[in-house]
Amino acid sequence: MKTLEPTIYYNPDLTQIINGEEIMSPSPKSPHQISSARLLRILMNFVADNELGEIYHAPFDVILEEDFNHLQPDIFFISNQNQEIVQDWVHGVPDLVIEIVSPDSKKMDTVIKKDIYERYGVPECWIVFPEKVCIEVYTLVSSKYQLLGSFRDHELVRSKVLDQLSFPASTIKN
Repeated sequence: MKTLEPTIYYNPDLTQIINGEEIMSPSPKSPHQISSARLLRILMNFVADNELGEIYHAPFDVILEEDFNHLQPDIFFISNQNQEIVQDWVHGVPDLVIEIVSPDSKKMDTVIKKDIYERYGVPECWIVFPEKVCIEVYTLVSSKYQLLGSFRDHELVRSKVLDQLSFPASTIKN
């Protein structure tokens, strides 16, 4: 019996330009989506209740540099003061970005994209590890990311950008 290889179709919604190279990722699997949905619910409610700005999520392009870095953070926040960067897509630096790590995206999310966010001056970057029930929060200090905290299980996640936000890291658990 012959096994058919799945056909992969080009999907521009799943394509990013990272350091000048067009990269298409597969759609996320269920642990990623569950963590994303739970974080979205918490963040959207917090931001709306406090009238702080808007929460956005992938697929939605953040154009940091035309034709060189068009990234799609899993979730990101843009404050009221920064809303002018939201046009057809986002043209500029969000206040906070969140990358949810899947087994196949570990290096891309934790090294490559994090380095790009640091280089362009994104004030805060979260790296979420659903399988470890861990959220790492990095804040920009003198143009370099410093770890604000690595929050696990029932530890309360903190943020400098969303300074009154507090929720247990276990919220992302599948």
